[in-house]
Amino acid sequence: MAISVKLQVFEGPLDLLLHLIEKNKVDIYDIPIVEITAQYLAYIQSMETEDMNVMSEFLVMAATLLDIKCKMLLPKEVNEEGEEEDPRAELVQKLLEYKMYKYMSYELKDRQVDAARTLFKDRTLPKEIEDYKPPIDMAELLGDANLSKLQELFKTVMKRQEDKIDPVRSTFGQIEKDEVDMDQKTAYIEEYIRTHKTFSFRELLEKQKSKMEIIVTFLVMLELMKLGRISIVQEDTFDDIRITSNQG
Repeated sequence: MAISVKLQVFEGPLDLLLHLIEKNKVDIYDIPIVEITAQYLAYIQSMETEDMNVMSEFLVMAATLLDIKCKMLLPKEVNEEGEEEDPRAELVQKLLEYKMYKYMSYELKDRQVDAARTLFKDRTLPKEIEDYKPPIDMAELLGDANLSKLQELFKTVMKRQEDKIDPVRSTFGQIEKDEVDMDQKTAYIEEYIRTHKTFSFRELLEKQKSKMEIIVTFLVMLELMKLGRISIVQEDTFDDIRITSNQG
């Protein structure tokens, strides 16, 4: 008859190593690497899991322990400062960090359990008490106040409000965005060119209703001139600009 052995489940290789260190009651800063590695490998051999991702993590740590074990047998390396390097130093640092996070998780779990036991009592005051409002003594509330003092107080409050107004920015108007459809304006100008053939640029601009329309009209005329669809003539510097259609 086979004897079934239930293995303790660990969250990862660091959890298993920390368990072995605490079980053997050894100093985490001076890990007996040979003994701990032997116990670690014995546990891996007894593991039964089909999850290769989990198994690979334990195997990587096993390889790390064997590497440290080999380095412990060799002469110790010396760093730039002339101090001997301990092959276990990096592993010890990881174990200390894991131990800190592990016990912090226990603390948070205990707080969660304590919070779940906290109960609150609903209000049970009678409605007449909740609706009660203490009487107001107007004489005590007003004291020595009178209309003259209230007027002075009102003037003071209004003066403070006026002082908050920026004398420059308060005169600014509201900036509104002019929406001009480029395609519609282009179609309008093309139709205007077809019906007029030759016309004054000034007259065309005077028909626009806003500054933005004037700007868009000017841009459309430049584009039409670039495409060779219109010709522009100005005899003198300040003379009116005459526009002629090049389309038959």
